[in-house]
Amino acid sequence: MGLGTWLNSQAKKLDWISIQLLKLCVFAFALMVAKLWQPILSLDWYWYLVISLLAGMGTAYRVFRK
Repeated sequence: MGLGTWLNSQAKKLDWISIQLLKLCVFAFALMVAKLWQPILSLDWYWYLVISLLAGMGTAYRVFRK
């Protein structure tokens, strides 16, 4: 069993509260990285938009292709 298959099977066991808490954890980690590494905050706002769109394209494709 590959890592991706194992992670997918584990994610199916989560309820909606666990998923929301995981999102909060990732958000807090991103804020911590921004706080500790100041140069990342010097980017213009549109770079953050481009990064978020690129990061979400794979998930959006999987959701809307069916």
